Amino acid sequence: MIKNKSEDKFYLRNRKRINNNKDKINSKDNKMKNKNALKIIPLGGIGEIGKNMTVVEYGKDIIVIDCGLMFPENDMLGIDYVIPETEYLQKNKEKIRAIILTHGHEDHIGATPYILPKFSVPVYGTKLTLALVEIKLAEHGVKNQKLNCIEPGSRVKCGVFEVEFIKVSHSIDDAVALAIHTPEGTIVHTGDFKIDFTPIDGKVADIQRFSELGKEGVLALMSDSTNAETPGYTISERSVGQSFEKYFSEAKGRIIIATFASNVHRLQQVIDVAKKYNRKICLTGRSILRISSVAKELGYLTIPEKMIVEMDEVDRVRDNKIVILATGSQGEPMSGLVRMAEGEHSKLNIKQGDMVILSSSSIPGNEKNISHVINLLYRQGAKVVFGEMAQVHVSGHACQEELKLMLSMVKPQYFIPVHGEERHLYRHANLAYDMGIKRRNVFIPQLGLPIELKKKSAKYGEAVEAGLVMIDGLGVGDVGSIVLKDRQVLSQDGLFVVVLTLSKGQYGLVTDPEILSRGFVYVKEAENLMINAKKLIIRTVEECMRTKGTSWATIKNRVKSALSSYLYNKTKRSPMILPIIIEV
Repeated sequence: MIKNKSEDKFYLRNRKRINNNKDKINSKDNKMKNKNALKIIPLGGIGEIGKNMTVVEYGKDIIVIDCGLMFPENDMLGIDYVIPETEYLQKNKEKIRAIILTHGHEDHIGATPYILPKFSVPVYGTKLTLALVEIKLAEHGVKNQKLNCIEPGSRVKCGVFEVEFIKVSHSIDDAVALAIHTPEGTIVHTGDFKIDFTPIDGKVADIQRFSELGKEGVLALMSDSTNAETPGYTISERSVGQSFEKYFSEAKGRIIIATFASNVHRLQQVIDVAKKYNRKICLTGRSILRISSVAKELGYLTIPEKMIVEMDEVDRVRDNKIVILATGSQGEPMSGLVRMAEGEHSKLNIKQGDMVILSSSSIPGNEKNISHVINLLYRQGAKVVFGEMAQVHVSGHACQEELKLMLSMVKPQYFIPVHGEERHLYRHANLAYDMGIKRRNVFIPQLGLPIELKKKSAKYGEAVEAGLVMIDGLGVGDVGSIVLKDRQVLSQDGLFVVVLTLSKGQYGLVTDPEILSRGFVYVKEAENLMINAKKLIIRTVEECMRTKGTSWATIKNRVKSALSSYLYNKTKRSPMILPIIIEV
């Protein structure tokens, strides 16, 4: 397990600024007592994209906002997912009154199967959000969780907190913002949002409630920063449907659309346009089948039964009468689209004349995979539609003008940008300065660093445990920095195994050492290197044997040290060296 404590690079880089802020604010209210302060503690989603989790604490009460995961970075070899470190919550589990989920995306609910079983507390979320959580819990065999369905506009009491749920627009249905009413004042947490005045379902975000809260007085605003670098407004989801119409009218053969399965509104637009052009729909990919089934059951998705075609029946439908909705917009190796592009799908393959539409943006880190699948699609004879110029995807996050609108409506005393990398947080802070919020009232959060608020004062608190836990197969947190370093060495410089057969009486080597090289050098083409390496090993072992009582561990360490220097001098590479001793 890796923990990003107050010594992480981002914190060090900004320590001077934080200390200056602390001095200024603390001088205003030296009598402020930590135990009575309202604490906001980010455990994830700060300085990164994903694994969103925030603690709100007052006295003996805690609520947790979101429980998300993050996809591994390029240097996290073999890691499946990354989730927040919850050591602080485990130490204070008796204080936790509820876990609140803002919406059903992986970066907000993906860690629920790993974290919910640790805490027997109520979980609140909207209908679609909890339906997706239930699927995740069932897949992991997690039972008996206290899931409570809420509607936008409703309120729940959680200890000293009263949490109000506010309808917002996002790229998944049933997303909500939160107004958390506390003894010190109201905190508004936007969740992921954008302001869409023409949403597909006709349910516009509750702009009026944000304005009312602003008039009533808001202590702090925590606002989504994902698109803080993007000027203007986010385009309405409805515009994607208009682009679909254009491409459907041009297509002469099959249409294959890959998109995020969770974007139910996007799925509905594909279905509606397909119906208009008299095309059948084939759904392929585990997540699309799963989410479309749940959304249809809950009434969020309408698919006429007569439109649905099973994969076995696609070849019986004329090419200009079929649309295939698939997973794989991020180039995931085992997804439906990638298997089709590689010719390895059991029932569907790309053919000349297909139009493939990638209706999504690339998640950071997936660019190479997406580029690879696009090249494969072209090679198979498909026409590929992708990128901003194609206008087949719009963001689910607010751009600069919408972020400024939120600031102007809520009128917070303190502002805390959340959900984004450092550059997004700082850019969002600059927008707040432009809107007239004083610099001393803007707090750029750090993982594990509490922001302590009172009605008339605020400051940074003492850092708590925070960081990340890596999921590798069934292992949770059992892969740490040492294991990752070993994997990186193996991937870059290979493995050099030395087998030493020694006598029990410590009379030395019984036979010459055996050397096994994997991913380092090809033995047959490096005979001189191997011969000299064996001579070095024999000499090192003999030197060890001259000292009576030398342990096998000492022999291993000395052989490893001698080989490490020799191999680096000869190759400028540092393979993982693994000495093995066999006693006879």
